[in-house]
Amino acid sequence: MLKQISIQNYALIDKLEVAFTDGLTIITGETGAGKSILLGALGLIAGSRSDTQALQDKTKKCVVEALFNIKDYALKDFFTANELDYEQTTSIRREINPEGKSRAFVNDTPVTLNLLKELAEYLIDIHSQHQTSALNGSAFQLSVLDAFANHTAILEEYSLGFKKYKVLEKQLKELSEKESQAKKDLDYFQFQFNELEDANLQPDQQLAIEQELETLNNAEDIKSNLSKAAFGLTGGEQNLLTSLNEIKIILSSMAKFKREISDLSTRLSSSFIELKDITNELESIEQDIVYDQKRIEELGHRLDAIYRLQQKHQVKTIDELIAIKNDLSDKLLDFSSLETEIEKVKLELNALQHSLVLFAKKMTANRKKAIPKIEKEIAALLSSLSMPNAQIKVEQLEAEQLTVNGFDKVVFLFSANKGSEFKELNKVASGGELSRLMLSIKSMIAKLTALPTIIFDEIDTGVSGDVADKVGSIMNQMAENMQVITITHLPQIASKGKSHLFVYKEDKENKTYSNIKKLSSEERIREIAKMLSAGTPTLAAISNAKELLKS
Repeated sequence: MLKQISIQNYALIDKLEVAFTDGLTIITGETGAGKSILLGALGLIAGSRSDTQALQDKTKKCVVEALFNIKDYALKDFFTANELDYEQTTSIRREINPEGKSRAFVNDTPVTLNLLKELAEYLIDIHSQHQTSALNGSAFQLSVLDAFANHTAILEEYSLGFKKYKVLEKQLKELSEKESQAKKDLDYFQFQFNELEDANLQPDQQLAIEQELETLNNAEDIKSNLSKAAFGLTGGEQNLLTSLNEIKIILSSMAKFKREISDLSTRLSSSFIELKDITNELESIEQDIVYDQKRIEELGHRLDAIYRLQQKHQVKTIDELIAIKNDLSDKLLDFSSLETEIEKVKLELNALQHSLVLFAKKMTANRKKAIPKIEKEIAALLSSLSMPNAQIKVEQLEAEQLTVNGFDKVVFLFSANKGSEFKELNKVASGGELSRLMLSIKSMIAKLTALPTIIFDEIDTGVSGDVADKVGSIMNQMAENMQVITITHLPQIASKGKSHLFVYKEDKENKTYSNIKKLSSEERIREIAKMLSAGTPTLAAISNAKELLKS
């Protein structure tokens, strides 16, 4: 339950701290005193959007903090799942800085606004005046029916499955679109891959072909010059090797006389051997080089094919062409795996759809079974609120496809008088009738869902007298099982509360502020007497107030 709320720098509130009790708490005050401001601050705790216009002092931040006793609410798993510290007295804080940035904290841990909203749904239900229109919404009407159907576990199971179903549907759509695009590109990719594959490209192949072609194109010059070089070394009587051999013999005979000559003789012998090897290799290379026009043409065609591929793919090396070929191979493999993945998702989607259909049919049956009960109980409550002939008719319509709610769509039809035609709520119900209907529904849901705290903002709109007294009695009954806080202008309702808070304005230093205080027994009598009177409370009004409080 809500134990306390403290507010700083919000609307007309400078600094305020309010403690709440269990049971029914009444909040009263003159129009414009700031009751809706208190509700707005609670809305921030429940995750509503912030607005810098709400700042009292535009140079300071606004802070709203509420304490909740959550000991009996079975929320430990929620806190664990969201990595929050669990405390029996849990603190929720919202801060809005002058620039409009909002931050939220649960037990001093920063949280997102979505997480705050999710947690607040377990703690508090704020029913403001405009929310009566929610009665016309299909989602709200279905939630009421589901509360009576008492199949929360099935709903949660279905909801989880349906979320997964939508994810798979989206995944299948994306894969199918990818497959469709891939099919358009497949032939082109295959052609490019085949062309590169047929080229049988090898690393460093281009350089080897270019060098061989260069050699063949200049074969005659190369052979001629190699022959000249070899002849210079070994040709004729006075060739270089013959001369070196004679010198080598001379030095060898002189080597015994001086070590330096021996060294030179050894070096000359090495040079002689090296030159003989060079001569042999020159002759071998010259013999290996054979002018081959057919080979020249073959290499030219091969090189032209490589150059054409490089120009086509706008690259300069064979390594880059090989990389492109490998990439194309991956794309072709991806298409094959894409087909496999699509088939896998389809099978998973079909299996999940079958499971969801079974859940949806069970939900439909449960809802159908609950309809007579909800119609009967609402009619009884409306009768107790001076609408003896009012009736609700719940129409259960079946959708053709699975939706977030299964196969069902629900419409509440209303008839206020005997013999009146059943029509949709917004077409037949007045403001007062809608308020009483909403109260009836909320009181029934409260029994079924055990919502910790519910706050009513003038749900008594459009009612008075005996009906107001009955509205107050229903709230009192609700407060036996939960905390109920209600803002009211009616003395019949104000007299029902266990505690009574009074909202008022006061002027300080040329500024007007809203404040709130808990009324004592005497103060409460005077406040209710004021509500019964047109002006200053009369003795009769005070006496009447006492009677109301006694009853």
